[in-house]
Amino acid sequence: MRTRLLLALLILGLLAVDQVTKVAAREHLRGRMPREYGVLSLLYAENAGAFLSLGASLPRAARRLIFDGLVAAGLAAAAWFLFTGRVHGRGDDVALAAIIGGGVGNLIDRFRFNGHVTDFLYLHAGPLHTGVFNVADMGITFGVLWLALSWMFTGRRAAAR
Repeated sequence: MRTRLLLALLILGLLAVDQVTKVAAREHLRGRMPREYGVLSLLYAENAGAFLSLGASLPRAARRLIFDGLVAAGLAAAAWFLFTGRVHGRGDDVALAAIIGGGVGNLIDRFRFNGHVTDFLYLHAGPLHTGVFNVADMGITFGVLWLALSWMFTGRRAAAR
């Protein structure tokens, strides 16, 4: 029970930080020049697609079906797996909670802002750079990378037996 409470608090904490930072971005960055802080730039962007604007050019109905409907169903399924104790592995529950928190944060934006997500973070160092992203995207990326690595190493250990 304690673990589930901590996972719920992680989800709510990530969701709160995501929403607070997006409010700040809309208030202080929209319509203004980017702010540069070394490798970090703060700039306002609205994204109708997914990661790196993937799917932004799809028709509106298709975007709503995929990014609202399917994502909401996927997040509900992930939450069910998480809170019914079906997630096993070191840290996999934390990774899934980060994906849920980030996914819900972006879903809230899509519902509130006509299918768009507020992005405002951009990293660049020499030839390396990211797309514009937000705190929710960081949670999703962390969770996906963790699970991919966890499953990769778990699969290798199982194959070695």
